[in-house]
Amino acid sequence: MATVVKLSSSPLTTAEIAALALSLAHLGAGPQAVTARRGLRHAFEHLELDDDVVASTLTTLTDPLPADVASRARLIAEAITSRLTIRLHYRDASSRITTRDVEPVTCLVHRDHWYLVGVCRLRGSIRAFRFDRVIAVEPTLTPSRPHLAERFLPFQRRKAA
Repeated sequence: MATVVKLSSSPLTTAEIAALALSLAHLGAGPQAVTARRGLRHAFEHLELDDDVVASTLTTLTDPLPADVASRARLIAEAITSRLTIRLHYRDASSRITTRDVEPVTCLVHRDHWYLVGVCRLRGSIRAFRFDRVIAVEPTLTPSRPHLAERFLPFQRRKAA
């Protein structure tokens, strides 16, 4: 007999959803991953899914990543947790390849794609990098400055000063 746990009625924050989804992203397709993704889908049940963008985003959040992308996601997640800069080899939309040192802040999903959000040291500003365009991730031992994920996520309401 399954036990049902009553959860708080307050919805998950965008940062909490991003952290949960990233934790699941690199689990593969084994039994634990399937159960965890089903749990995340249950957490979304309170959301209105009449918006195509929201519906496709939630599907992407709960689908397993391809194995090669999942291994890069694992390195990215470790860097976020450890607050270490990573070196990305990245192919942009025009197929130009660059190498960038990035202070990873969080990851998010929009429609059909996962993104790493971080401070790009090459550009000196916040950037979003599509996971499927990341060719390679190299961990570094360079500390990253602490950043609050809430300040880097889209669609966040800013508090009036």
